[in-house]
Parts: sequence; structure tokens; C-alpha cells
Amino acid sequence: MNTAILGASPKPERYAHRAQVELLAQGHRAFPISPQGATILDTPGYTSILEIEEPIDTLTLYLSPSRLRPLVTDIIQASPRRVIFNPGTEARDVAEQLQGAGIETLEACTLVMLATGSF
Repeated sequence: MNTAILGASPKPERYAHRAQVELLAQGHRAFPISPQGATILDTPGYTSILEIEEPIDTLTLYLSPSRLRPLVTDIIQASPRRVIFNPGTEARDVAEQLQGAGIETLEACTLVMLATGSF
């Protein structure tokens, strides 16, 4: 499964980093997206979801709503199957826009989903 991580971080103490570790450990392909486009865990990084040339099944969010809102158009254009709003990223207006574009949204924790086999 191709999973993009919006708000990816090279810092091991960050939840986005932990999610990437778990995604990779469970055999998922992870695409880290950050303003720097940094390579994280030997995985090439991106500065935008639109730079990813493969279909994205899941987009997991690690950005505050204020940083997320300007990216909604790009997310809709990339058309992931689903978007996970991790704790602290919830934004009803963004979720409604994504749902209106036919994208499934979940308010959940990626780490918990991975740990319980519900990802």
C-alpha cells in the first residue's frame, strides 16, 4: 500500500517519524512529504503530494489545520483513496471538502491503526 505522510519528520521523537518506521516495518511504501523534501529513513522525500508519481492509497496527516488548509487543492488533485486526520490535525472544513471530492476521511491515529491491524 502506498502511503504519503504529510508533515513527515526526520526526528525520531515525532509521531510522523514513528508512523513511517511502522509503515515500512509492515511492508507499506511510505512517501514522506515536508517543506524540505528531506530523505527520511533512506526514503526519498517530497515537498508536495503532487510530486509523487504513483497512486496514493492513504494520506496520513501530521500538520496543524492552519498549515493543512492551503494544501487542500493539491490533496484533492492527488486523489488519495483515504485521508487519516491524526490527533491534532482534525479540521471539519477540510474533511468536508475532501469528502465532497469523493475521498474517504478518518479521524484516527495511524500508529494505533498499525498496532491493531486496522490500517
